[in-house]
Amino acid sequence: MTGLNTIGRSLLSDDPDVLDGSSAGKRHASSGARWLKAVRSIQTGLVLAWFVMAVVALWALFPQWFTSYSPTVGVARQQLRAPSAEHWLGTDALGRDLLSRIIYGAGNSLSGAFVAVGVGLLVGTTLGIVAGSARGRIDGAIMRGVDVLLSIPQLLLSLSIVILLGFGIVNAAIAVGVTSIASFARLARSEVVRVRTSDYVEAAFGSGGTFGRVLWRHILPNSLTSVIAFAALQLGWAILTISTLGFLGYGAPPPTPEWGLLIAEGRNYIARAWWLTTVPGIVVILTVLSANRISQSFGKAKA
Repeated sequence: MTGLNTIGRSLLSDDPDVLDGSSAGKRHASSGARWLKAVRSIQTGLVLAWFVMAVVALWALFPQWFTSYSPTVGVARQQLRAPSAEHWLGTDALGRDLLSRIIYGAGNSLSGAFVAVGVGLLVGTTLGIVAGSARGRIDGAIMRGVDVLLSIPQLLLSLSIVILLGFGIVNAAIAVGVTSIASFARLARSEVVRVRTSDYVEAAFGSGGTFGRVLWRHILPNSLTSVIAFAALQLGWAILTISTLGFLGYGAPPPTPEWGLLIAEGRNYIARAWWLTTVPGIVVILTVLSANRISQSFGKAKA
């Protein structure tokens, strides 16, 4: 009986149909496991962050796609209307559609944030690269200036620069960008110093490479990844700071739609029309959190 069972199992294991079915089942399970792993790897928060930033970017580039109302001209007898089918987010004290002002305000807020990040990225990274590459007295002089900038509160420095330059979204963006120069410079210098002391850079110098060639081909490409990730983080900070300046009255002048200015204009009517401050505030918070979440993903990808 034992011999028959052994022969039966042997014949069953050699059956092509059985083998094919077993292999197909394993492939099926393997593909199912890969699909389940791919689904689990999707980060819902990151997807939502990209979605929010995509919507805000479309608002800034093509505001006329999303609203037919003017952001600056009000409608008579439509003041302080609550959200409705006609005005989805209500109207302000002058009868202007709030959704329209938020959508058109995205262009001013985002463009100002990009200018601010661009100023900090360009000037700060250049100073950091020069300091990390030259070392010695040049490094010391640049970093002492960076320490001075870091010792001044950023909002206070931004207000001082705006007062000197004059009010306006561009001047506010430049002021915010100047305050971020020190952070970019310090990060860029630390990355350049780290990469410059690595073995492959020393080998490149030992094989006869000039300083400029080694800097361009080896040091910069391996130093700027962290700087780019930091720039994405600074984008959210710039939006928040520019909105703060607009709220204080140092940003875009009325009736220009700008997120911080919208919050400031609605605070006098918060008891009667809560949506005038609440909705723009939520938009600012979601945009800043989305930019921060995307920057975190860049940092994890680098790690």
